[in-house]
Amino acid sequence: MFLKYFYDEKLAQASYMVGCQATGEALVIDPSRDVTMYEETALKEGFRIVAATETHIHADFVSGARELAVGAGAKLYLSGEGDAIWRQQYTEGISFQWVHDGDAFKIGNLTFDVMHTPGHTPESLSFLVHDGGGGIHREAMGIFSGDFVFVGDIGRPDLLEKAVGVSGSSEQGAKQMYESIQRFKKLPDHLQVWPGHGAGSACGKALGAIPSSTVGYEKLFNWAMADLSESEFIQKLLEGQPEPPLYFAQMKKLNVEGPALISDLPPIPLIDSAAVKTAIVEGRQIVDTRSAAAFRAGHLPGTINIPYNKSFITWAGWLLSYEQPIYLLAESSQQSSIVRDLRSIGFDNVAGRAPLDVVNVSTMDGEALETYQEITPQEAQSLLKQGEVAWIDVRNDAEWAEGYIEGAKHLMLGRIKGRLSELPKDKDHPIVVQCQSGVRSSIAASVLQREGYKNVINMAGGFGRWANEGLPVTQSERVGVHNA
Repeated sequence: MFLKYFYDEKLAQASYMVGCQATGEALVIDPSRDVTMYEETALKEGFRIVAATETHIHADFVSGARELAVGAGAKLYLSGEGDAIWRQQYTEGISFQWVHDGDAFKIGNLTFDVMHTPGHTPESLSFLVHDGGGGIHREAMGIFSGDFVFVGDIGRPDLLEKAVGVSGSSEQGAKQMYESIQRFKKLPDHLQVWPGHGAGSACGKALGAIPSSTVGYEKLFNWAMADLSESEFIQKLLEGQPEPPLYFAQMKKLNVEGPALISDLPPIPLIDSAAVKTAIVEGRQIVDTRSAAAFRAGHLPGTINIPYNKSFITWAGWLLSYEQPIYLLAESSQQSSIVRDLRSIGFDNVAGRAPLDVVNVSTMDGEALETYQEITPQEAQSLLKQGEVAWIDVRNDAEWAEGYIEGAKHLMLGRIKGRLSELPKDKDHPIVVQCQSGVRSSIAASVLQREGYKNVINMAGGFGRWANEGLPVTQSERVGVHNA
């Protein structure tokens, strides 16, 4: 058996190619939208991609299953469990099969047993693989667990309710997860566990960074395998789940309806400074991907700053709109990667890309660039004591619950655009923004400036530096107590 692990660190997402070396046939599990890496691996290793499967309808990235079905002629094995509304609607004209608990299908000499493991979503499946070519077909060697069991954690059951608005589904999903875990605990200890995500994913609370595990190891060390009553399990599973990014709802929709094929998307034109200025005047989404320091020192008014780093996809998903065109200001060498990353979460609306020298062109044309201040915690405290500033903490709920600065208003970065009415009506009033380290607050400063708040000040080092310098911290008794 051939097994290849693919990992997208920006999405904390894992996918797999499993091949039968005797027949040269391969299956891809939970493929990413850009299927180039699977095609290149298949070519290099002498495989034909004959099939693909998904453990569930994903909420955090666009699936590449349709790409493989159309482009490679792969047969799709899709979940027929759960409600019909969570089944793929793009199956006309492609080879596919609905699979259910207890079913099995073969790729060459490999057999995949289908195990319905609801909880994260109602339709979630896991796949147990048997290597018939190795003479051990009676015993499975591993389980592809998707978003069911991770290393050290399990999938969250609340996304349908929080991201899509399916009322009551959080508790129902938690109950289903409890039953699925009892079933998992009966599996042989030797089975390898190949999960769909690693550390950093919003599909769980505390995922481990190790790429794989075993059933036996998870029984020993995964909190969800402890001897808990159903009510204890549900309470522990639901508490403290991170805020799901806003783009998750769009991912569910795209993965059900079927995303556009990448080959059908139009080319993205290279635009000049005049086109960028026109887009700014029209109020379009202009994303400056430079570092926070470079942006702070001088940027085009009306642009927002999402630095191109490991967190780029997350904050793009929180802050950008699928309904409006996006224009990119980026290093020429990074533009294709940025477009690929945006498309990985369904942003097919990139209408133009410009090199970073458009900022310099504006300066040479005599146009004033915009800046914002950055001050130390000591300087920020002085302003706060004088009552001269509004103070915005853009951290998440869990961070706020561990302590905050008295006088701060909690507006989580990803939701700040929807809560502008809570800011001072006088847009010239000074606003200090603060996060944990100063990174997210820099993004928040750019968002607020684009919305017309021109006197924005970033606190360098964030709450972490504030606390390390011994400045006063207020403890919150519960999440959201000051989130008015």
